[in-house]
Amino acid sequence: MRTIMRNKMTNPAATNYHNPQAILWMSTLSFTICFAVWVMFGVIGNPIATELGLTETQFGLLTAMPILSGSLARLPIGMLTDRFGGRTVYFLLMLSTVIPIYLVQYATTYWQLLVLGLLVGLVGASFAVGIAYVARAFPREKQGFAMGIFGAGNAGAALTKYVAPTVVVMLGWQYVPTIYAAAMLVTALAFWFLTTPDPQERSGDQPSLKEQLALLKDPRVLKYCQYYSVVFGGYVALSLYLTRYYMAEYGVGLQLAALIATIFVLPSGVIRALGGWLSDRFGAHTVTWWCMWSSVVCLFIMSYPYTEYAVHTSNGTTFSFAFGVNIWVFTALLFVVGVAWGVGKASVFKYVSNDFDRNIGVVSGIVGLAGGLGGFLLPIKFGMLLDLTGVPSTVFMLLFGVTAVSLVWMWWTERRPAAASSPSDGRGLTTA
Repeated sequence: MRTIMRNKMTNPAATNYHNPQAILWMSTLSFTICFAVWVMFGVIGNPIATELGLTETQFGLLTAMPILSGSLARLPIGMLTDRFGGRTVYFLLMLSTVIPIYLVQYATTYWQLLVLGLLVGLVGASFAVGIAYVARAFPREKQGFAMGIFGAGNAGAALTKYVAPTVVVMLGWQYVPTIYAAAMLVTALAFWFLTTPDPQERSGDQPSLKEQLALLKDPRVLKYCQYYSVVFGGYVALSLYLTRYYMAEYGVGLQLAALIATIFVLPSGVIRALGGWLSDRFGAHTVTWWCMWSSVVCLFIMSYPYTEYAVHTSNGTTFSFAFGVNIWVFTALLFVVGVAWGVGKASVFKYVSNDFDRNIGVVSGIVGLAGGLGGFLLPIKFGMLLDLTGVPSTVFMLLFGVTAVSLVWMWWTERRPAAASSPSDGRGLTTA
């Protein structure tokens, strides 16, 4: 008994780990701050673009640079997490970004902002750490809900939409990096002192490098990458671009545009916890399937540009009418897409936790990398399409296309084989 008590006194993890709530909530708080920093350029990029006279393509590249580095870092960071434990990797990752965040305010040229954007963007890799760290703290039947709560840290994008525009208007965009650097430092220290090592780190049951790299060839991983590039990549891309879209399409100001954009950003982040619960209850495939369907319908309507028609009759009269999606209808549809993608982000990682429990860190890194690359490439394509066509709704034409492709792929690889192997119920439907 004395030996047990002595071990508990010298190893706080031995007493605290059995209450995984601290791991869950501190990881979620940390991810919220990291995500707020990750999409920071989506707001401060607007006054920067005005100061430097940037084109739409240059603006898209500026906002996408942090997404690129954060996405590419997810794979190696996920591998490190499986080998060295979530707590250590998470803390060092947050700490390493404090100085680059702070230095953004001193950048005076476009290339300096691009380089600092790459360094700041490393915080985006925090997802690959946190999702594995949290999952291992809970039993399998509760992992979907726990990962959903953690993933709600995506709401950090909404935090930036609320905080950053106010700071920009009142103090100037240079104060946003100062505030965020301080917040990141405080969060990193609080995380370290309030959490404990994960069980795989303590048990020494780390996968080998060969085992981790072999997962890159797994076809299931490739499929989950495709799904996540839509529900997460699209979310990140719109989080970065919506403020500018509202300003260009509907002529509203920066603060109002950012505020309206939170109608998409906030629910899509917060509802991820519900998506995790639904995935635990109904299965990852069913939830993901309906998320894709609901979003593709909404995106089809949103992609339709304002159009005027003139109908000429045989007696020489002309009837004119116009069709377009006004700001209220557009925002309502945007809300539905945000909810669908928020639920889908959780359901995709339910697939991952079901199939790759031992290597969840590296698989999360691979899937997260694919999603992040979607978030990197899409804003650049948005800017290029707008420069090329001058039609703002081409943004949603592109999103409709990639979502439709994903839906077809899901049907071909999952729904069709299941239907072929399931007995008919007599009405042309399957019982699967």
